[in-house]
Amino acid sequence: MGLTLQFVPYIEIENLSSLGRIKKLLNAVKEDKIVLLEGRLKKEEEVELIKTTMEEINSEFKGIELAVIYPEPHNLDFFRNIKQNFINALLGDRQGLTIVGPASIVKEIKKDPNRIQLFTEDKKRLKKKKSKAAQTS
Repeated sequence: MGLTLQFVPYIEIENLSSLGRIKKLLNAVKEDKIVLLEGRLKKEEEVELIKTTMEEINSEFKGIELAVIYPEPHNLDFFRNIKQNFINALLGDRQGLTIVGPASIVKEIKKDPNRIQLFTEDKKRLKKKKSKAAQTS
């Protein structure tokens, strides 16, 4: 089985409640999909997502890896700064990118100003390691 990325445009979650947004993301992640969400969740929603994830961890679901990339312009002149503030007011949480993936597949997400690195674990190799460990026990 290959790696599945699911892009979720902001318009799909825009009218959902906070709980609805969290459920939509978690349901996709539980299907072993890495979700690329246009925009970002509110800080309270991120906290609730992590809290809900912790409550649902079991032998099948190991949790999530979460990263939020948000463009922060630096050293803008006065007019560009006003323009950027106007765009932020119009678009709100649509700017940026949120990545959520299952912890059983996504091992690490590294961010720096120029790139995102997503390190994954091959689920087939993981199952082989578990079965070998069970056989030697």
